[in-house]
Amino acid sequence: MTRPEIDLCVTLGRIAMKNPIATASGCAGYGEELARFYDPSVLGAIVTKSVTLEPRQGHPPPRLAEVRAGMINAIGLANVGLEAFLDEKLPALAAYDVPVIVNVAGSTREEYLEVCAALDAAAGVAGIELNVSCPNVKEGGIEFGLDPAVLTRLVEDVRAKVSRAALIVKLSPNITDIAVTARAAVDAGAEVLSLINTLRGMAIDPWTGRPALTNVIGGVSGPAIKPVALYMVRRVWEEVAGPRDVPILGLGGIQFAEDVVEFIRAGATAVSVGTANFVDPLTGPQLVDGLREALQRLGLASPRDLVGALNLDR
Repeated sequence: MTRPEIDLCVTLGRIAMKNPIATASGCAGYGEELARFYDPSVLGAIVTKSVTLEPRQGHPPPRLAEVRAGMINAIGLANVGLEAFLDEKLPALAAYDVPVIVNVAGSTREEYLEVCAALDAAAGVAGIELNVSCPNVKEGGIEFGLDPAVLTRLVEDVRAKVSRAALIVKLSPNITDIAVTARAAVDAGAEVLSLINTLRGMAIDPWTGRPALTNVIGGVSGPAIKPVALYMVRRVWEEVAGPRDVPILGLGGIQFAEDVVEFIRAGATAVSVGTANFVDPLTGPQLVDGLREALQRLGLASPRDLVGALNLDR
């Protein structure tokens, strides 16, 4: 049997990707860190760690701990700040033939708007991923992504500032029904939905009683959250993204090529890989090769043929 020629290209909103494999924010720095291990140009996209208006030191250590089937972190959005990112990090990324998606965080609406406007005007930024799991300090600390009305206002305001770069909204899983916030984000102007962000959790040393993290509470990631992530991707694809032709960037526990296939079948167009990079920094290129082999095994020419393709026959 003749095997089909594989075309891994996908389109995430207005972002053309040579394959569906991207990094996840916070798990590969600003992309330069990957170059110690392989050419980042082999990836479909690089999603940077969060960028805020001013530099942030983040939470004091320990702020990351291994847990069963994953890890938990409370980094506290440590980053170099907008000015240093534009002056130093973004120019360095221009050396690689790969779209750059910048994750943006903030504590106020005004901070989001200023950072997003500056990034939209910067050459080399293909997409802006709004991290809406940040506390809105002007509204009592509620996460921007948990209240549909608050989320709607933020995305609408950012949409008015962002015209060149693709606008991606990264949804929090810490909500009763993620389809509600997905719908609010799309109605307000999101071109792409990214899900899921980390689940809230904690870890404790049973003998000392000390929390594993200085911040006590952190975000759980890795294979432990994959079933939750798959469910939420499918929920959003069925209720919002599929009917409205909105692409999903899926993430949560992806480590092997089979995981990528599962996320695409659930409804994702592309995937972001995070915690697995800490286990093996070569995970990204391995997933690109593994996905090609998986498509050959399935007799398919493109991952586009798999999006949302569940076999419900029993």
